Formats: sequence, structure tokens, C-alpha cells
Amino acid sequence: MKALLIYPEFRAPSFWNFRETCKLTDARYTTPPLGLCTVGAMLPEDWDVRLVDRNVEPLEDSAIREADIVFLGTMIAQQPDCLELIQRIKAIGKTVVVGGPDPTSSPHIYADADHLVLGEGEVTLPMFLEDLAAGAPKKIYQSEAKANVQTTPVPRFELIKLDRYSYIGLQWSRGCPFNCEFCDIIELFGRVPRAKTPEQIVREMQKVYDLGYRGHVSFLDDNFIGNKKLVKQVLPEIKRWQEAHDWPFEFTTSATINLADDIELMKTMQEVGFFSIFIGIESPDEETLIDTQKPQNAHRSIAQSVQKIYAHGMFVIAGMIVGFDSEKQDVAPNMVECIEAASIPAVMAGMLAATPNTQLVRRLRAEGRLHEDFDRQGDGEGDHCTTGLNFVTIRPRTEILRDYLQVIESIYKPNAYFDRVLRVGLALDSSKRPFKIQARQKRLELKALWRATRRLGFAPGVWRPFWSTAFQLARKNPKSLRYAGLMMGLYLDLGPFSNYISREVRRAIAEEERNPSKTASRRGRETLSVAHRTPLAG
Repeated sequence: MKALLIYPEFRAPSFWNFRETCKLTDARYTTPPLGLCTVGAMLPEDWDVRLVDRNVEPLEDSAIREADIVFLGTMIAQQPDCLELIQRIKAIGKTVVVGGPDPTSSPHIYADADHLVLGEGEVTLPMFLEDLAAGAPKKIYQSEAKANVQTTPVPRFELIKLDRYSYIGLQWSRGCPFNCEFCDIIELFGRVPRAKTPEQIVREMQKVYDLGYRGHVSFLDDNFIGNKKLVKQVLPEIKRWQEAHDWPFEFTTSATINLADDIELMKTMQEVGFFSIFIGIESPDEETLIDTQKPQNAHRSIAQSVQKIYAHGMFVIAGMIVGFDSEKQDVAPNMVECIEAASIPAVMAGMLAATPNTQLVRRLRAEGRLHEDFDRQGDGEGDHCTTGLNFVTIRPRTEILRDYLQVIESIYKPNAYFDRVLRVGLALDSSKRPFKIQARQKRLELKALWRATRRLGFAPGVWRPFWSTAFQLARKNPKSLRYAGLMMGLYLDLGPFSNYISREVRRAIAEEERNPSKTASRRGRETLSVAHRTPLAG
């Protein structure tokens, strides 16, 4: 069998694309499709497997014609391209198999695919392959069972061209112990984190190393510290491997803010080589955090927690959300104040979106507030920054839009952004960096520095705070300058994208003011059946 694996394109403008930042090091996209690399490793050994990532290379019809079967793996942001690919592949006469988070949550959208392999691939893909070998594959394969990730094979990273990406992703664990109402992670992967063995993750690191890769590796876990006991078992093994190979990798990941409560864990992560953490902060409002079932962020100083992480050499990228039911009218200034107090430069701020297969969706549907096509992603639409609020809001929609606009236009002003970079750079403890920059990476980073300086160092409105930040850090904390430089480079994407959001939100506000009822119902809502929030059970 000749199998073609295709990763659909992320077309929509998004905080997460970082296209311009990628160009600084001649990369074409951020990270390769780890899921499809893993699928490739689960296919029969005698199959001829090829992988095409539409984000870094074109897909020729000849590649489809040469294949016996085509696999697509997709997330909601890739939905438009995936749906077009299904039609393109079927027009050529080939069998198309679709899986991934979005098909699992909204299989009806992908009904035109020949086969849907839903849920976790380690569970359902073998079922499909067995029936395929017997000549009787079914339309849909799904299971509520959770995969034993300790049987997951080493991903076939040799199927991709590593130098086309900014960094490489690995996954050590799945699941999260918390219960956030708006999150689909716990629905897809459960609330009991499952982790690979230390030996497994070391084998995956060795595979990437043997392919010649050096540099940034991101653990793409839902919550890397979901099981702290297991984390503290795997980190020493990663450290031993790093020491034996002269520290070729440095790491990033996602975690919850209670990381700041564990000094021992932060010290160990710093010693292993972690330099950045994504944390979903969501809201500075205690009532909202409790209401949306995110108590781990409540009853604490967000700023103090973030500063503790900085003191252990890791800078924070944060997620923030506007549009929760319990928000008050002062949400925007409070959110800006929280971001400034915590000195977080890169903030992925979006409007609340009801994501398929979540508690939030089930509640909104029961309350009659969910838009009919809430799970449809329009072609060219942005992420939750411009396509959130896919439900009937409690507060007037224009108020939420104006609050969101205030947040975006405040935090991404050049002076505000680079001032936060300066404060992070001064607070960041980079004195214990074990990572060894290899010659090739050093050349790439020097090239990136030159390109970023040419673009930011002479840009109107940007050049003054850019140079001021760089000179002060070079004088006061030069060891953090490399990481502060990365944060400054991100402004090549964050600055223009924030301007795009501003234009789109202003347009939405004008449309809402012209015809509120039309705007509120454009996805199929005819009447507002609920005038107030139904309290959550428990």
C-alpha cells in the first residue's frame, strides 16, 4: 500500500501562526504535524508512507494519484482546507480517511470522507487497519477508550523536513486534572493524565537528535505538570540524556499556573533547560474563574505567581479570554492591569468561543443560546480573536467587543509591549542556562537578529522602544538578552496581527450598532430564549 498523509493548511490569521517570526530563521512554519508523524509509525511496516504538510510545501495532484489511500488529520482551524482536500481527493478517485480533534468533536462536518477514524489513534486506527486488510472497512470508527500511551510508537520524524520548522514538538502526556468549562482537552483526553515512560521520551529525543536536529523542542502536552509525581520522575532522565549529549535541546511547554507553587519543580525544569511556559490565565476576575470552573487560578496573585516563574529562568506566554457570562464592565482595565503587573509581553487574547464537545456547549445548548452553525469555521476567518462569541451573550455584544478592543489596543502598543519585554528581561534568571548553542543554530540566530533589527529597529513607532529595551538589557542583564530578543522578534507577528484584530473588531462593532438583531442571529439564532445565566450545578 502507498499511503499519503496530508496535514491541512492553517489559513486563518491567528496569534499562533508566527509566519513572520519563522522567516527570521528561514523556517516556513512553527512546528511539524506530530500527530501524523505518529500515525505514520502506526501504519504497517511494509507500507510506503509519504507525508505532505500543506503549511510548508505544495500538494501536487500527482502525489494523490500515486497513493492508494490518503489520511488527513485536522483541528478546527484547519477545517476549511480539510473539507476542500476531501473533495479534491475524492475527485481524483482515491480513498480518504479523516481523523483528529475536530472530526472527533464534529463528525457530521466531515461526512463526505470515506472513513472517519475518531478518538485517539492508538485505539481506533488498528480497528480500521484490521478491517481494511480484511476488505471490509466501516464508515466510522470511534471509541470512548483512552489510549495506553506507553504503547505509542516513536513518531516517524524522518517523514518531514526538519529544517522547515522553527521547533520540533514531542508529547509526553495527555489529559488534564482540572475541569475548565470551556476546554475540550478534558473531553477528548480525560482528566486523568497519562504519560509515556521516561525511556520512551528519551527514545523520541534520541530519534530527533539522530536526524541531526538541535535547538528548541516543545512538549506539546495539554498540561505538562498535570501529574507532578510523574513529571518529577521523567525530568531527571531527560537531564541525564541532555548531559550525555552535551545539552543539544532547550524546552518549552504548557502548564497551569500552580507550577509557581512548586519551587522544587521549577528549579528542576530550569536545570533541564526549560525557557518558556504557556499558561492559560483567562481572566483576572475571581468570580469569573470560579464560575467557569478554573479555581486553580483563583485566590492567588497572578502577578506574583508569574514573577516566581521568571525567577526560575522561564518566561510566560499567557492566554486571556473576554466574553464570559459573569464578566463585569471593568473587565478590560482589570485585564490590562493584570497583564502589566505580571509583565507578560505575548498574550494570546481572544473572545470566548463555544468549542465543540465541551461543558460550555452543552450548557449553552440547554439554555437555547448556541448558534446553529457554531462549529463551522469559515474560510479565511481568524481564530477566536475574530470568530469567538458564537453564542448569544448575556452582556450586550457591543460591550464585549469594545472591552476586547480596549485590551488588544492597550497591550500591543509598541511602548507597552517593549516595556513588558524589558521588565521580563530584567526579572529573568538566565544564569543557569545549560543549553549549548551549536554552530548551525548560532548562524541562524545571528541571521535572525540581523533581520529582526532591520525590520524593528527602523520601523516607525517601534524603533525607539526596540533599541531602548535592547540597550538596557545588554547593560543590566545580558544573559537574558537572547530570550528577550525572541520576545521582541515576536512583535513582527503580534504587532500587525493586533492591528488586524482592531480593524475587524471595529467593523463588527459598527455592524452590531447598525443592526444588532441581525448580527446576533447571523448563525441561525432567531430568538433570545434565556435572559439570564443558569447557575452551574455544583
